[in-house]
Amino acid sequence: MKIDRLLGILVILLQKEKVTAPYLAERFEVSRRTIHRDIEHLCKAGIPLVTMQGQNGGISIIEGYKIDKTLLTTAEMQAILAGLRSLDSVSKTNFYGQLMEKLLPGSKNVMAGDQNILIDLSSWYKTSLSPKIELIHRAIQDRKKVLFRYFSPQGESLRQVEPYYLLFQWSSWYLWGYCLDRQDFRMFKLNRMTELINTGDLYDERVVEIPDFSTKELYSYEYPVKVLFKPQCKWRLIEECGFDCFEEQEDGRLLYCTKFTDKKSALRWLLIFEDGAEILEPEELREELADFAKKLLKKYK
Repeated sequence: MKIDRLLGILVILLQKEKVTAPYLAERFEVSRRTIHRDIEHLCKAGIPLVTMQGQNGGISIIEGYKIDKTLLTTAEMQAILAGLRSLDSVSKTNFYGQLMEKLLPGSKNVMAGDQNILIDLSSWYKTSLSPKIELIHRAIQDRKKVLFRYFSPQGESLRQVEPYYLLFQWSSWYLWGYCLDRQDFRMFKLNRMTELINTGDLYDERVVEIPDFSTKELYSYEYPVKVLFKPQCKWRLIEECGFDCFEEQEDGRLLYCTKFTDKKSALRWLLIFEDGAEILEPEELREELADFAKKLLKKYK
């Protein structure tokens, strides 16, 4: 892609005193004529480049325009590389890794040092997720609407959406976009989508700020719950909620107080602890769990 090549050339020129057109042509696997056109485009964009002929000639940036090379440390470049490579875990290519290698000429220590950080964003659903991510990403870039069947606790429905952001959070991938059926911005979990297509219909980009994806902003936690856990549940509480989320009692049990979005979500979460959790409050949640247990007993007795 041309923009990637222009960015790569600029980064190389910022890192090196002088480079030649043949070097850049080999690096980006294009002709020297293409490199000369790229240099002209950079000059038109306001980058002060100088081309010198002769044995010691080459392309360079006018002195005084260079940025401090220590702007990014090796550790910071390793973090950037780890992030870019993690994007390849949900695609069928090595595009981001190759792009980073082009942007870091001669930084072999950075490339090698990054190998001890491994990030896989694909979860258990790489086969089904990768095509969805690629399709939505392309639709966002081209400003095209997407259409899909969506499954939620409220049922299933066809949704036509103007896509704006792909989000990886809470160990899952989501789409943030403007739902034409609901006339508002919504978040959709990719694993709940089927029959996803790019409609090919253009949409006018809406003026919207990057949303706050924190759970406190997206969800309302107003259902208080008090639970007493058996000691063997400590590891799960620490993993999901943190070490300071409970108060250890004299008998070793763990008192846990929190808030959920609603009664059903609280019940679903507590059931994963089987008989390791005892609901203390509210009373209505205790009664609902008791009724649920009676239904199970009747079904499986």
